[in-house]
Amino acid sequence: MRQVQLPFTREVLKELAAGDELYLTGTLYAARDAAHRRLVELIRRGEPLPFDPAGQTVYYVGPSPAPPGRIIGAAGPTTSYRMDPYLEPLLERGLLATIGKGRRGREARQAMLRHGAVYLAAVGGLGALLSQRIRAVEVVAFPELGTEALRRMEVAAFPVLVVNDLAGRDLYEEGAVRYLREGEAP
Repeated sequence: MRQVQLPFTREVLKELAAGDELYLTGTLYAARDAAHRRLVELIRRGEPLPFDPAGQTVYYVGPSPAPPGRIIGAAGPTTSYRMDPYLEPLLERGLLATIGKGRRGREARQAMLRHGAVYLAAVGGLGALLSQRIRAVEVVAFPELGTEALRRMEVAAFPVLVVNDLAGRDLYEEGAVRYLREGEAP
């Protein structure tokens, strides 16, 4: 596992390859569908965003309420393709990485290539364990959205896999090809 300090730099992104295992430490932003919809509405109206996406990473998560004595509840990834319609306007403003689960659509993958961004996957079903890697949480905007509010999170050794890299490789596609090749009879 490679240790990576957030925010990403373009130099680090160039070194990443689909399949790389990373431990992220630093600041990332958490948002789901409703927050993304609002961010894109602000962009379309020419209004300022509540955070500067340039150089940042967005984690597609809507954490559950924090149990007593904890800063956050379970914080597992949500399905990424649901954010695909909102991706390009944020990439145009310099967003460098997103984290979620599942595949991205063709248009989203092409947009990431055009803008030099990567897609990372966190393991679904591990929300309680992933929340233990979150050291601090602050609602940045849209508190009325509850669990879907835009949050800033400080993470330490947060585990992810590189799915889509800057060379256009896709871990899910490569894995399927490898599986079919290995499953073929000699």
